[in-house]
Amino acid sequence: MQNNFKLLFVGDVFAKGGRKIITEMLPALKSKYDVDFVIINGENLAGGSGITHATVKEMFDAGVDCITSGNHIWRQYDAFSILEEESRVLRPANYPHSLPGNEYFIFSKNGYKIAVFNLLGRVFMDPINSPFEKADQILEEVSDKSDFIVCDFHAETTSEKVAMGWYLNGRVTAVFGTHTHIQTADERILDKGTAYITDAGMTGSYDSVIGVETEIILKRLVEYRNERFKPAKNNLWLSAVLTEFDKNTKKAVSIERIQIREVDKNGFFVKG
Repeated sequence: MQNNFKLLFVGDVFAKGGRKIITEMLPALKSKYDVDFVIINGENLAGGSGITHATVKEMFDAGVDCITSGNHIWRQYDAFSILEEESRVLRPANYPHSLPGNEYFIFSKNGYKIAVFNLLGRVFMDPINSPFEKADQILEEVSDKSDFIVCDFHAETTSEKVAMGWYLNGRVTAVFGTHTHIQTADERILDKGTAYITDAGMTGSYDSVIGVETEIILKRLVEYRNERFKPAKNNLWLSAVLTEFDKNTKKAVSIERIQIREVDKNGFFVKG
């Protein structure tokens, strides 16, 4: 029996390409690293924007335990019914309480309780309730009921994400940043035992501009043509972080960046 609880967090899974590499690679990845629990950020599962019943089911069938989200969670018609029916899909907790969906959920896995919650940043984002105040409220409810606590902070700026990492340092087991789709190289264990990374990255096509066909974005930026976004399809990568939590102290003891390219047929390419 291993001494540490292993959690894999997969960065923003973008459209069909992202789902494809999850279904292709996740089972082998879980086996290779003896992963106990898998979280993905899935706000872009359906065509690069939002979620549907079919895309959520596909991810759970592939071995995902929990799906977090972000500001795109409401983009598809299915979102409201999914959030009402499926406790394993989380919306950002600092949206108004009247909206459907869980603000957090406590999972039971391999004899341990894992509390997961999702927050939305406010800098360069739509106006929303304070993620810092909401984090305090959630921790009052889950701290005594959970062995490990994980926060997905979906925010635009690195400064706000870093600030949240320090704010939750020692109070949660891990803070994973999402939203900007570019994996950052600052993974570390903060001084009070919290695993942290500013952005876990994107899972999808890297022959793109953060998931969208390159030509469409270039036309927008260079020629001011407002064309409809289309998800790119080529050069698929899975970007994630593998963390280990000490089962006795309940603190993080390691965090490692992972990138797997679809073309890597003879093994995994790990960046750490």
